[in-house]
Parts: sequence; structure tokens; C-alpha cells
Amino acid sequence: MDNSKARRVVITGVGVVSPLGLVPEEMLSRLRSGESGIQPFTRIPHGVLEIDHGAEAHDFSGHIDDYGPLEKMLKRTIRKGTKVMCREIEMGVAVAQRALADSGLTEDVRDRDRTGVIFGCDYIMSLPEEFTTGIAKCLDDNGEFQISEWGQTGKPEVNPLWLLKYLPNMPASHVAIYNDLRGPNNSITLREAAGGAAAAEAFSTVQRGHADALIVGATGSRIHPLRTLHASLQEKLASTCDDPTNMSRPFDQSRDGSVLGEGAGALVFESYEHAVARGAKILGEVVGYGSSAVGGASGDHFQQRAIANALRAALGAADPSSIGHIHAHGLGTVEGDQQEAAAIADVFGSPDQQPPVTTAKGHFGNLGAGGGMVEMVASVLSLGGELFPIRNLKNLDDQCPINACSGSGVQAGDSFITTNVTPQGQATAIRIQRVA
Repeated sequence: MDNSKARRVVITGVGVVSPLGLVPEEMLSRLRSGESGIQPFTRIPHGVLEIDHGAEAHDFSGHIDDYGPLEKMLKRTIRKGTKVMCREIEMGVAVAQRALADSGLTEDVRDRDRTGVIFGCDYIMSLPEEFTTGIAKCLDDNGEFQISEWGQTGKPEVNPLWLLKYLPNMPASHVAIYNDLRGPNNSITLREAAGGAAAAEAFSTVQRGHADALIVGATGSRIHPLRTLHASLQEKLASTCDDPTNMSRPFDQSRDGSVLGEGAGALVFESYEHAVARGAKILGEVVGYGSSAVGGASGDHFQQRAIANALRAALGAADPSSIGHIHAHGLGTVEGDQQEAAAIADVFGSPDQQPPVTTAKGHFGNLGAGGGMVEMVASVLSLGGELFPIRNLKNLDDQCPINACSGSGVQAGDSFITTNVTPQGQATAIRIQRVA
């Protein structure tokens, strides 16, 4: 869908929690300098799974200072609320508050009934510690768990509010309540495509006049005792290298899997008129989006079809040569990167016809549901400046026909398209440009 004849939607604030820091400009600087966020796990036992390294957001401790500048009363309220937040929800609330502060959309300049929240997430798994006390009380003399004892003896030991810590609609709920935002509120669970889907919904909502401003974000973590176990059993993960920072190698012929990470990002979407009226800084304008779901039943190249569909929809009537760069999903798996590269070639032509293609996943791997939004922030801040190259891309795979950004000095241009896709073939794409 293209908004060339409809209400304009601009970006006026950003916030991130990433393996490369909590300050968006710092994260971009570290991307440009080729830094990696992949390190040994600190929250997952070593020597238990096939992997011991990932990209944790080490700078986010959950301390109230990590939530950015807050008024005293709000700081006290959020600090109290963290008791019913897991790490993913904490990160989501933090980036929303940071984006809101960055936008200058303060209480005195916003209409609370026309300002809302749309957040992307994934299913969130409980920590085993929530149940250990109850389980221990259901063990017999031989140390075996007796399910018959759970209802009477074990379950009462579980905190009655435990579920609130893991519901994927809670980031949007918390942010709306803390800031008294009474406008549209929605939660979208779509794995790695959640950020793009949330951005598309927010864009449509502001475009059609149902809100003046929305905080749109996404949060996710693949670093969790059970979630990491699931990923190691179900997905193709990168082998450990002598230097773990080289594990994630998108589009490189030596790549052998993805790297697990965590992070969150948020942007403030606002109608152009509303932003101009309050004198807000404008970081970019959302001008198109696309989404597509193509399942495995359609054939071996279902992800390629889904990504190509989403790219075409986001491009709309725009000239493909007008796009400054493409921020690819770039998962780092052999098949996934080949299908994405083929989709880019389908839409933009051969590598010499394409804009530069980059991805941040070489720096910090797959951040789950939060990845797309963090990547979007990085590309927004790159507009008009230098693009960050794909880390660890030494030899481009012949089966990946893309105009890969593999060195410094490449310009990001004045617009970009970012895309993400799930293993099930759900793809999203967002097109954003600078405002003249």
C-alpha cells in the first residue's frame, strides 16, 4: 500500500535496547565500525546446549535508569510495575519510554485520546524458577514428581500474578497505562515479522486519521533457558568459531546458521501535520508497506515468494532505482539467505541494478520479534549518511545475487526498504524516506 495521496506519517522519535547499546546513535556508530555484540552467554548455562554464545543486551540491566529520562512519579510507578514484567516486557517498556522522550511528545502537547500504542512480540516463555518451589513440594520419597499432588500442594506455591509477566499484550498495555494513552492499542505476535507488522498497522492507523501519534515497537529475546533449548532443537544455528564474533555470516558462502540474540526497538509515528504544528524533529517518513504469507505447501521457495510479494507491495508505484538501500533480513542460514536474495533479485533485478543491500544480523544475530524494529531504527538514522556494511561478509555466495554492502563509504541514500520473514513464510516490508 502506498500513501502518496493520503495523510502523511512521519517518525519523530526512536528508542532501542540492543546488544550494541541503549543509545540509537551509539548503536549506529558501532554498526558502522563493525563491532559485534556476540559474546559468551551469561544467562544460559555453558556446556549444556550445542551453543554457548549469543548476543545479549548486556547494557540493559532492568534498572529504572535504563528506561531513559522519566519524571519522578512515573519512575516510581514503572519501578513498581517491573515486579510483573519479564525481561522481554521490560525491554519493550524501556524502548517505548525512550522513544517517547526522544520525540518530545510530552503530556502537554499530546491528545491522550488520539495517542496510542502498537507493539509487536512473540509468545513469551515462563522461567522455570516460577514453578520450582511448587514442583519440589510434589516430589515423593524417591524424588519423583507426582502430578496428582500439583493442584493441592504445588500450584498454591506459584505466584498468582505470574502470568502477567509473560503475556505478549503487556508491553502495549503497560506503556498505555503509564502514559495515559487512550488511543488505538494493539499487540501483534508474528515472530521475526512482528516489528514490520506493527509498523504497518501503526502507519495505516495514523494515515486513516484514527490517531495523531502512536508509539510503535517490538521486543523479543531468544536467550532464555527454554527458548534457547527450543531454538537449538528446531533451527539451524551457527557453529561456534574460534572467534565467536564471526559466527553470524549473512550471505557469505561459509555461513552455516543463525545466532540467537535479544533486543527491542520503538519509534514514534505521527501525522505530518501534528508533528509540524508542535515543531517536532522529523527523522523520516513512512511511505509504503507490504506483507505476505506463503506457506510451505506452495513449494520449496515459499519464503522467496513471501518476501518478493512484501517488497513489491512496499515499493508500490515508486521507481526501484529511487531506493537508497535495502535492509535485508539476512538470517545467516544457507537456504534462508538464498531465498531472500532471490526475492530481492525478483523485484529489483540483477545486482548491478539493485540499491546497496545490508543487514545488521552479522553484528548481533537474530533478536527475535525485536529484531525488525531495531534494524528499522538503524536504517532510519543512516538516511543521508553512510551505510553500515554487512559484518563477516568475506565471500558473497554465488547463489545470493545481491548488491551486498561489504565495505565502508557506501551511502545509505534518502530512502530504504527493510524486510523480515518468519520460518513459516510470513513476510513484511516497510519503506521509509527522508523528508525534504
